[in-house]
Amino acid sequence: MKKIFLALLVFVATIHTASAQFEIGLKVSPSITSLRAESPADHAFTSDGSQAGFGGGLVVDYFFGENYAFSTGLLLTGKGGSIKYTDVSSGVTGQSFVVPLKFNTQYLGVPLTVKLFTNEIAPATRLYFQVGGALNVPIGTRINSSKFFKDPATNNENKASDYVYFVDADALVSVGTEYQMAKSTKLFAGISYNRGLVDIDHYFEKSRGFKDVTIKNSGFALDLGIKF
Repeated sequence: MKKIFLALLVFVATIHTASAQFEIGLKVSPSITSLRAESPADHAFTSDGSQAGFGGGLVVDYFFGENYAFSTGLLLTGKGGSIKYTDVSSGVTGQSFVVPLKFNTQYLGVPLTVKLFTNEIAPATRLYFQVGGALNVPIGTRINSSKFFKDPATNNENKASDYVYFVDADALVSVGTEYQMAKSTKLFAGISYNRGLVDIDHYFEKSRGFKDVTIKNSGFALDLGIKF
């Protein structure tokens, strides 16, 4: 009985210690996003403006040292922007014309990052630096505010989601401050930059046969959150 009691105490202590290493919270992230578009001169894909976005979700920090944490979570983020390209009509004359597209895609993402914290720079206040990446899956796309888009050169209508690759990955860099408001409550605020690593074009090369088209996400976000 004594051994069982001691084992139970060790188990409870282990669980308590492990739980103390985790900090779970919520954040919201208003953002400015854009698309980096490139192609050879015949179709001249180029960026044509940014747009406002919004995201947020669950944040989980696992500390493996006093000032070091593995940071992940589950986030809903809005990405996109405006691009334009040159196409040729299918008529006899074959005249060229410019096509503007505004993408707005919602992603469900999992960040995989490391957070580095300074010692206190003011009472209960620390700086943090975050670096790593994120894997994102599109869950909804609109082109020019519609779930469907008719290609003006072919007159074929497709779902807007058919234009976007089924996965996205980006590099993430962030800097911010964290304030210890209470024993187990922390507030944080920071600025982050996401740079897309994956070509999200799933239509122009595959369905239209365009050569060397590249479209990638980018964005700056203001991160505001609380951890419990």
